[in-house]
Amino acid sequence: MLICPQCKFENPNSNKFCQNCGTSLTHKVCPECSTDDVPVNALRCHNCDTECGTVFWAIIAKEKTDEALGDAGDVRNAGDAGDVRDVGDEEDEGAISSLSPVSPSSQIALGSYLDSQERYQLLDPLPAQTETATITDVNIRVLDCQPYQISPIEVMLASQQSDLLTPSVEASGIPRLAKLYIALQSQSERGIPQIHDAWQQGDMQVVIIEDRSDWQYLLDLWQQETTSSLKILHWCYEMTQLWAVLEPVNCRQSLLDLSNLRLDEDQTLALQRLYVESSNSQPAAESPEDAQAQTSAIPEEPLTIQALGRVWQALFRESQRTQFGSVVQMLGDLDVGKIHTITQLRSRLQEISVELEALGSETLPPIKEKNTAVPTISQSDEPEDIISKTDDMPTVVLAMQLSSLEDAGRTDVGRQRHHNEDYFGIETKIHKLELPKSRVLEGHGLYILCDGMGGHAGGEIASELAVNTLRQYFQEHWIANQLPTEDSIREAVYLANEAIYKLNQQDARSGVGRMGTTLVMLLIQDTQAAVVHVGDSRLYRLTRKQGLQQVTVDHEVGQREINRGVEASIAYARPDAYQLTQALGPRDENSINPDVGFFEINEDTLLLLASDGLSDNDLLETHWQTHLEPLLSSAANLERGVTDLIELANQHNGHDNITGILIRAKVRPNLES
Repeated sequence: MLICPQCKFENPNSNKFCQNCGTSLTHKVCPECSTDDVPVNALRCHNCDTECGTVFWAIIAKEKTDEALGDAGDVRNAGDAGDVRDVGDEEDEGAISSLSPVSPSSQIALGSYLDSQERYQLLDPLPAQTETATITDVNIRVLDCQPYQISPIEVMLASQQSDLLTPSVEASGIPRLAKLYIALQSQSERGIPQIHDAWQQGDMQVVIIEDRSDWQYLLDLWQQETTSSLKILHWCYEMTQLWAVLEPVNCRQSLLDLSNLRLDEDQTLALQRLYVESSNSQPAAESPEDAQAQTSAIPEEPLTIQALGRVWQALFRESQRTQFGSVVQMLGDLDVGKIHTITQLRSRLQEISVELEALGSETLPPIKEKNTAVPTISQSDEPEDIISKTDDMPTVVLAMQLSSLEDAGRTDVGRQRHHNEDYFGIETKIHKLELPKSRVLEGHGLYILCDGMGGHAGGEIASELAVNTLRQYFQEHWIANQLPTEDSIREAVYLANEAIYKLNQQDARSGVGRMGTTLVMLLIQDTQAAVVHVGDSRLYRLTRKQGLQQVTVDHEVGQREINRGVEASIAYARPDAYQLTQALGPRDENSINPDVGFFEINEDTLLLLASDGLSDNDLLETHWQTHLEPLLSSAANLERGVTDLIELANQHNGHDNITGILIRAKVRPNLES
């Protein structure tokens, strides 16, 4: 089954073009030079040589326990990937991936494939082995030559209906190592790499995960002089969070190799891969650079939180950075066993943050514990049980500051209307102060979207007039570095309503001839935000922790009835359910009551203002994981993102004008000295 990269439509494997939108399933567009005939299985663009292939990290590991899955076959097959067959089926034998080349006396050359379907191509040769050496754990980058082919692992994660330990899943040949990635997938945001595919042949496991080999080493940033002490303290705390997640599945060793400790684009701690604990072995370095960075920090078994202290000591030693304040005492107490639990360790980190604040060396509030109790997880707990038991783990509540503010907007007439009554406005001001040891970004953003009504020369006039009136008001009344008050925001909305209302009166418009417009408006000042809306244009908010949330509540008859206690199915069965109860312009200000709300941006956030042409039929609720979530990454182009949303709406809705404004606000701990 081929998943269209544009509209996510499911196509038969033989298709060369998407049956739904016509997008090529054999060629792609180079993101650098826009060449549109790059084969999907190519690593580099033939025009500009940019690497644009789909690259993953392959782990080839030998099963180490008596609980190995035996002779389970490849989880994939030559048919549609969603059809997972038991390995006993004779018809599936031809699809079993052969690992015979991974033998003690041979080498898999550059360009060879890991699987019989010739999907995963080696970007580096596997090392040759001697007769006395056997492969126990090899890691290598691979090119996905069938990137639009969905894997059974992805089907499982998408449906979230499979129990990892049911007999059917056991029989499907999913390696034990892969089960750990699946179980931990949603527990630490981006801390654990995403799994893409996996299969097992005999006692050999093959797991395909997100490639993080080019992510920044924690050690590299740890040793920089501009990195503050409190930021280091925050990374230590993040390690304790990952420790608690990894402990129940015996993967704490993943934190004990410095080369495995990476940072994402937001400088949040992340792991390159998982390592299962063993009594005598240390995870191997992934490359010569890793070998140079790796430090032996693994204590004698059994593992205790003393191991974290040794990792921190290794980071200070390898970075040649001086330990500060009470950290020396904390590390000493860890080493001699005076600190026994994660709770005690977090308390010490909290005390040190308070000390730093008192000394005035950092401008950051102390670490605050939401809950000081660590859940007890017995050794009998299975991986899928972990999520519910770790949801209430203590977290650090840190003051945040804006690190970037980006936006993009677009409007489209749609496929059925002859003119566009939507209108939008964006005004963003960024003030940046950057010094050798500090960086302050002040962001000031005004985002307005209006969906007009009243026919040609009516709706578009109302929506444009509302946007321009609001823009002019805030140019005059928005005091620098301070978000407008609720009263001020309401005054602006009433002025916009009055401007349209007067025009209706002046032109002696009446009844349905009176023009009007909906409104949704977002104001951002640094990490503070305000939203106001009238009508059914919406604001959505997306974060990695919370997923997609609809911030505004439509002003329409159906929703009004729900607010009165009527069941939703009955409220929206009314013929007038989608009729607006509020709009700007048709009546005077006594007939409108704009909703105004305030919220704080305390994590990386994607905000979307949408007219109903974009939000109708639960379009965003259905497609947010494919069309919105990737836009949280700084590497994603918002202009392209909003264009893709317009195209998606035209494919699935198209009955109305379509407008969207995307805002990406990235934040970071306020750690400047």
